[in-house]
Amino acid sequence: MNAPNRYESFVLDDGEKPVEVNEDTKIPNAATFKIVKQDHTLGNMLRAQLLSMPQVLFAGYKVPHPLHPYFLIKLQTDGTMTPTEVLEQACTKLIGVLAGLEGKFKREFSFKDVESGAGLGMPGQGEDPYGGTGGWGGGRDYLDF
Repeated sequence: MNAPNRYESFVLDDGEKPVEVNEDTKIPNAATFKIVKQDHTLGNMLRAQLLSMPQVLFAGYKVPHPLHPYFLIKLQTDGTMTPTEVLEQACTKLIGVLAGLEGKFKREFSFKDVESGAGLGMPGQGEDPYGGTGGWGGGRDYLDF
């Protein structure tokens, strides 16, 4: 089979750097970052986070080829911060957003023990509204699947 091993798409090799920075010499306050062993998922989230920051004039990403596990993100700032500082700040903010999302997700899963429609006099109390067996069972959560 010609396909590479699956782990090669997301595990860094020995000595391989996860991020490479190339400062742009033609455009002021601009740089291109090569993020290895990642794909559109992280690229689009980073681009969106960067565009929400007031210091960013331009942010875009591309995956040069689907068989190569990296993407390039181009970033230009207004000069108050360097592109590297802005990218670090965007990553920190993105980690906070995702941590908040994870907390909300876990909180919603903690409500699974509460019966459907309890106390509201609704028909079919205690039944799973989706026709399942009534929850995950066994004290497991979404990470166990």
